[in-house]
Amino acid sequence: MPSIDAIRARPFRIPLRGALRWGKASEMEAMEHVLLEVTLSDGSVGRAEVPPRPTIYGETQATVLAALEHLAPRLLGLEAEDAEAVQAVLGNFPGHPTTKGGLDVALWEAWARSQGQELWQALEPHHDRVRVSYILGIAEAEEMLRDAAAAYAAGVRVFKVKVGRDLEGDLERLALLKEHFPDADLYADANETLDADNGERYLKAWAAAGLSYVEEPLPVEEVKARKALRETRWLRFIADDSCFTPRDLRRELQLDTFDVLNVKPARTGYTQSLAMMGLAQQAGKGVMVGSQALSSFGTYQTALLAFLEPVTEPCELAFHLKAEGGFLQFPPFRDGWLHWADLQACRFEPEAFEKYAA
Repeated sequence: MPSIDAIRARPFRIPLRGALRWGKASEMEAMEHVLLEVTLSDGSVGRAEVPPRPTIYGETQATVLAALEHLAPRLLGLEAEDAEAVQAVLGNFPGHPTTKGGLDVALWEAWARSQGQELWQALEPHHDRVRVSYILGIAEAEEMLRDAAAAYAAGVRVFKVKVGRDLEGDLERLALLKEHFPDADLYADANETLDADNGERYLKAWAAAGLSYVEEPLPVEEVKARKALRETRWLRFIADDSCFTPRDLRRELQLDTFDVLNVKPARTGYTQSLAMMGLAQQAGKGVMVGSQALSSFGTYQTALLAFLEPVTEPCELAFHLKAEGGFLQFPPFRDGWLHWADLQACRFEPEAFEKYAA
């Protein structure tokens, strides 16, 4: 069985067509990510995209590189199929979620290739298509509508709208989206911006505005308030920040604080993401897959999990439309859907990557 022979990391930068703003103060103007390459002893190579989020996970490109310096000596020589040993190494290094998630995904791809397969062949789909959603950041109305129109023209029919800084502004933007895209579905991501005093007022207003559900309206630590607000049933709750890890998920399932789990392979890898999807399904929860604001390459690897049986909701597989370039040709969306058959032609493009490498 081939073992891990080398781990290589290359930072890259892809500008965005417009800044993404969310939460109380976060803003992103470019994908400043890292491409990970894992090489096995038989020469098989797997890659993954690592998306540091300083304001969420405390990771930067520099900390990703430093974390890899620590992890690489402990991973080299381990058999590619020995998931238990690999997860033990990663588990003994707290934090650094996207670094560890990237290592896991790259190792999955390297292992698949050592078996003579591409990554998509190692994952058996349950659905032949999945609805896609596009993230709209907090922006002035004109900027938001331009962003939404471009995504709509590309085939998107579901929008995830960043909200929470200003209720009246939220409602104005939601009304404009309904007016310009009447056949599109909308849901909200509040990024923990509300509190126990204003939470129900916001939820009532958002529900009246036609939203399907809301992601993380309250701070994660406000467990009792989150549970009580969900029990008002104004909107279904999506768990994201509250479920960074399988351990977090088990806690939230015991407390019954959410309705839909947003799994992000870029921060939990394939191994833990699959486990979390299974736990949510067993508990009767809905599941969606989030792309963590990735390029077309990272979105492709994320999309492969969106076709598995536990997934029941639209998945965040369109953020690459906001990027000014990329190094994988992502397939088109058709009337709001991404089709499994269309993913099979996707390939990493090394020459294109060099344009963005740091």
